[in-house]
Amino acid sequence: MSELDPEVVLRQVVEAAREATGARYAALGILDEERVELERFITLGIDERTRARIGDLPRGRGVLGVLISDPKPLRLSRVGDHPKSYGFPTGHPPMGNFLGVPISIRGRAWGNLYLTEKTEGDFTEGDEEAVVILAGWAATALDNARLHQKVEARNEELERAMLTSRMTAEIARSVGGETELDRILELIVKRGRALVDAHSMLIFLVEGEELVIAATAGPVDASLRGRRFATNGTAMGEALRTGRVVWVEDLVAELAETASQPDAPVAPTQIAQVRAPKSLQIPMIFRGRPVGILSTVSADGDAAPGPDALDQLKTFAATAATAVATARSVAAQSLRRSLEAAEHERTRWAQELHDETLQDLASVNVLLSTTRRAPDAHRRGQAIDAAMAQVTESIRNLRSLISDLRPAALDELGVLPAMEALVERMGATSGLPVALDVNRGAGADQLEIRVEPAVELTIYRLTQEALTNVVKHADADQARVRIIEANGWIEVTVSDDGQGFDSTAHSEGFGLLGMRERVELAGGSFEVHSDPAGTTVCARLPAPHRVPG
Repeated sequence: MSELDPEVVLRQVVEAAREATGARYAALGILDEERVELERFITLGIDERTRARIGDLPRGRGVLGVLISDPKPLRLSRVGDHPKSYGFPTGHPPMGNFLGVPISIRGRAWGNLYLTEKTEGDFTEGDEEAVVILAGWAATALDNARLHQKVEARNEELERAMLTSRMTAEIARSVGGETELDRILELIVKRGRALVDAHSMLIFLVEGEELVIAATAGPVDASLRGRRFATNGTAMGEALRTGRVVWVEDLVAELAETASQPDAPVAPTQIAQVRAPKSLQIPMIFRGRPVGILSTVSADGDAAPGPDALDQLKTFAATAATAVATARSVAAQSLRRSLEAAEHERTRWAQELHDETLQDLASVNVLLSTTRRAPDAHRRGQAIDAAMAQVTESIRNLRSLISDLRPAALDELGVLPAMEALVERMGATSGLPVALDVNRGAGADQLEIRVEPAVELTIYRLTQEALTNVVKHADADQARVRIIEANGWIEVTVSDDGQGFDSTAHSEGFGLLGMRERVELAGGSFEVHSDPAGTTVCARLPAPHRVPG
């Protein structure tokens, strides 16, 4: 039983059972993996013409089903007398005595071996013992064969996985830390074309009911980028709908028929410098949803890609789909964080207005109500003076809030006067001494030079958020703000002598993520260093000066 081909082994078992028992007919049936219907059915004693007359294979509803539901040997003098017997189909030869044995693997019946029409009397106990042994051999051979097939399939799967991993790693190394979608697609399409040696390659992205050319590699006209094409009734639409690879004999004709701009047809020279470029359309699927098409173009006379190249292309398509989804997710997360930050700011200002201004106004209201009932002018005068002082304080608080929301000094005078006002106000309201050091190069006149508004606002908001963190969390005795401009860059540092924190554990806390995103959006870099001796927040920003006038 060293043979692994199940067909050979099972046929040998049937032949041995028939010879050992002297039966005229012998058969062996094996269920499929779901144990629903027969996967294999081997017979001896019935010629092909008779088998054709009989028709469909047994369905296991009669005596054969008993061997599955009640897996133990069954000997009958007349099989037709059994209460579960269904009789025989038209064209089936008559059969009298019967011996059936289940084929069990690990305690479950996976088929049966049965014989009929013993030439000399009924089947004996010795026949039954012999067939039970043969059925055991069949079960062992079948189990080994299936295990072997699973191992082979697993090996092939591992080989494909390793190939996929290598290809994905190569693309991942090329893509690196890119999050900009256009750049990612450009890297993938160029790398993909080189690795499978395609004549040219295009990536189409799904936008609504259309496909848009988003990236190209090879001799493809750059003006095609952004062109839109319909998907209904097209090969590319079929690839998206079915998730299967589709071969197109003439990509130019395909695009010409589906272009959303029929007055600007796609010319052959724009695709591959050939008259009728053949193309393979590989759907880009991410979590069951189509996001685009990876289209490889073959030169005139080139054969379709082989299985290995096709596997690589499917890998590229999957990688491209993941890259598209990831880039879009990053953009969505950035927008979501921006909205959350804006909502957080609104909540903070609402709380400030409630806790200070609204409470102050409520206090003034109570004070004035009391004044109306005061018995003498002197007491009414005192109450009015107190109310006026409370209103003055509320006005001061409102001005402070307005300045925090959008400091007038920043728009009118520039970042340095706004920073001086911020540092002074922060020290006055919190009691924390804050020093401001500014160095903008050798020329004193450079202090009057303004940088771009986006950079000024980034400097201001970064310093504001960092100082707010110091006041709320650092338990510091003092803080320092340093601004240095040199060689076209501005470096902003906010440091304190507080208790510090674990910057890795709080990478998204204390507003650090918002500060980092704001700085990176302005084209700069952001770092945080913290230990028990204090915290330093440092940003390096480009310093494009405003054009006068």
